[in-house]
Amino acid sequence: MVNASSTGSSSDAAPLSLPRILIAAPASGGGKTTVATGLMAALRLAGHEVAPFKVGPDYIDPGYHALAAGRPGRNLDSVMCGPQLMAPLLAHGFLTPDPADIAVVEGVMGLFDGRLGDGAGSSAEIARLTGTPVVLVVDASHASLTHAAVVAGLAGFDPDVTVAGVVLNRVSSVRHGAEIRRGVEGLGIPVLGEIPTDREIFVPSRHLGLVPAAERDVSAAQVEALAGLIADHVDLDAVLGVASSAPDLAVRPWDPAEALRGKRCMAGSGGRQGPFWGGFGRWLQWQGDISLA
Repeated sequence: MVNASSTGSSSDAAPLSLPRILIAAPASGGGKTTVATGLMAALRLAGHEVAPFKVGPDYIDPGYHALAAGRPGRNLDSVMCGPQLMAPLLAHGFLTPDPADIAVVEGVMGLFDGRLGDGAGSSAEIARLTGTPVVLVVDASHASLTHAAVVAGLAGFDPDVTVAGVVLNRVSSVRHGAEIRRGVEGLGIPVLGEIPTDREIFVPSRHLGLVPAAERDVSAAQVEALAGLIADHVDLDAVLGVASSAPDLAVRPWDPAEALRGKRCMAGSGGRQGPFWGGFGRWLQWQGDISLA
């Protein structure tokens, strides 16, 4: 069980069972958003209630997450909100608007990349603060067995971060995937799926992060295609097994009414003209289901 000493949560809180995984990668551009969004959608289509999260203040990825999961995409940002709120916010998002079956957290950049100097806000920090098992998305292009060495390094870098599974992305052939799987499974880490190179399914990028889901007419079809890709090439039962291995959290879920009592919140419009204010306003609404004045 993850207790108050490691999360900053209330020591007298009742333990909560919150099956969860964090999707991370060795570096940016390896397919985290593709796998995380597709996994959310595939699990939902399989009949599971999915609570989606994104590490950091990004408001674009949560738009895809909301489409995939059918419930608000929420943020876990230890730099903006403080490390002590990460487990309470996770618990709140898991239970709101209805209790979920699994939380899927999409990481940011490389697993240990965060604020310069201390790594604050990294995927690894969020995994550590919330006791969440990590599933690594490994871009299999340009190498084979060497990818297992990279996984070994990431798995052993911080003993408080558990790398519990690997999804291979951009696998070029059966033999290519088998060679990487041999090395990774030799470490005692299961390979949960092998996604072949597919140039037809991708989330296009632009100068500022990803293209917002609300700005793309094909967003729903894109998410549906991602769901099919993941369902075909990732073992969903194995993913659920990893999520179920997460320790209970001794935490009181964040209470927006209590946190915002006596305060006024202001936010402008979203869309192309005001994405940051609009995104922040939507974040406040999604986190606490509150009205903005």
